Amino acid sequence: MVLRVGPSWGVYPAPGVVFGGPPKNRVGGTPTRTREPRMLPESSHTRHYRLIRLHPPENAFKMYDSKNSMADYDLIVVGGGPAGYVGAIRAGQLGKKVACVEMDRAGGTCLNWGCIPTKSLLKNAEVYQMMAHHAGDFGLTVEGLKFDWEKVIGRSRKVADKLAGGIEMLFKKNKIDYIRGEASVVKPGVVEVTDKDGKKSELTGAKMLIATGVVSREMPGFPFNGKSVIGSKQAMVLSAQPKDIVIIGAGAIGIEFAYFFNAFGTKVTVVEMLPNILPVEDTEVSVALEKSLTKQGIRLLTGTKVDKAETTNKGVRLTVSGKTQETIEAEIALVAIGVSPLMPQGLKLETDPKGWIKTDDNYETSVKGIYGAGDIIGPPWLAHVASYEAIQAVEGMFAGKKPKKVSVFPGCTYCQPQVASVGLTERAAKEKGLKFKVGKFPFLASGKALAVGESEGFVKLLFGEKHGEVIGAHIIGADATEMIAELGLAITLEATHEELISTIHAHPTLSEAIHEAAEQSQGHAIHI
Repeated sequence: MVLRVGPSWGVYPAPGVVFGGPPKNRVGGTPTRTREPRMLPESSHTRHYRLIRLHPPENAFKMYDSKNSMADYDLIVVGGGPAGYVGAIRAGQLGKKVACVEMDRAGGTCLNWGCIPTKSLLKNAEVYQMMAHHAGDFGLTVEGLKFDWEKVIGRSRKVADKLAGGIEMLFKKNKIDYIRGEASVVKPGVVEVTDKDGKKSELTGAKMLIATGVVSREMPGFPFNGKSVIGSKQAMVLSAQPKDIVIIGAGAIGIEFAYFFNAFGTKVTVVEMLPNILPVEDTEVSVALEKSLTKQGIRLLTGTKVDKAETTNKGVRLTVSGKTQETIEAEIALVAIGVSPLMPQGLKLETDPKGWIKTDDNYETSVKGIYGAGDIIGPPWLAHVASYEAIQAVEGMFAGKKPKKVSVFPGCTYCQPQVASVGLTERAAKEKGLKFKVGKFPFLASGKALAVGESEGFVKLLFGEKHGEVIGAHIIGADATEMIAELGLAITLEATHEELISTIHAHPTLSEAIHEAAEQSQGHAIHI
């Protein structure tokens, strides 16, 4: 039972009574983390505590102030992707009347044409590759192994459709009006929606959240044609498996598709202008992945630029230069060089030089009452970041909270071996002039990794030299994308190598490699 005396009262320790521990003090003598006091159970020990008045922000219990008190909605969300639908649901949970306008289907690009269906395709590729190349390692003999391309693609579409339907149910649960159509922001508080039949309707709202997302960026002079020159959306619904494909761009999207097509036997060439694939990742991880993918049969041309790209009767022809100068011909070119903002029609909002909507610390745009969240406000263009931003924006609008901007977030690539990271790379730490220690542990020395046949890769951790806090974490190997959450939490809480070492990791697990890497940073890992 918890002692509660009204909504703005709490139990705090009386003078001389300490609980919860002191705040950590690591940056210039100023506390960088405080631990919130906890409500204590009633017992004979409550005599050691006193009741004090807590003072909430002035606007914590105030309704919004709108010039248009007759608005249809408290909030209109334009876009139904990971920012839009999450923001809409959070506003609904806060008791607000909400409309979400989406021109495709609930879930946006991520759920329908990105994160979710591609992971389905990649799982298909992983299973097929394991059966084709590693069944013998497990004492299995597979004869006549085949795949059905149509069913491979069809499974991913079924998964996406099921989840999109689930979001539509969540809209109903939270009493959100889900409106299919293209939105145009006529003026602050007014949105015009054009449905698939061209019929127009008008919505009014006290506040508006723009979450329209992005589209694949075309390569200058080499536009998408939906057949031989495609973006990621077309790549996941190809009616037939291509004999060969050239992928321009070796970021997460390019590498994931390279792994997928290669696993099923397509001849894959990847062209990347920068020195390494996955350029935003730690260089040591990128190099390790290059070796692995090359061994799998993928041709990687790093430090190489496309001088000329053209379509032919048979597909495409690229002239490239760099480490090598050659002409590459393929059935299909997948362009994965980034994304462009998908701006809503109508009212013009202030953007940065690259076209992303500018927002302030409250996620409000240059127009009062109109907010932005997700990919449309700029990098890192990740679904989990978009959802975080939307919740921060909505809670700032309606819950009296001070929104937070994104500072710590994981990045993941779902090829095999997987890659996941959070915080600073070793390269970035050096550029900042930081003093740090590195701890590494290879999965080759992990009992669980050997037992499940996944001994490729390693865990690499960076710790600040002065305080020992985690400043960066990088994993390449099986289930890296599942393991990274622990390290994101560690950075958020400013955990040190001592705290990671003091946390017992179950045996046998792949996550023991995190514990061992922390130990190794101090020179006393047990198993290497």
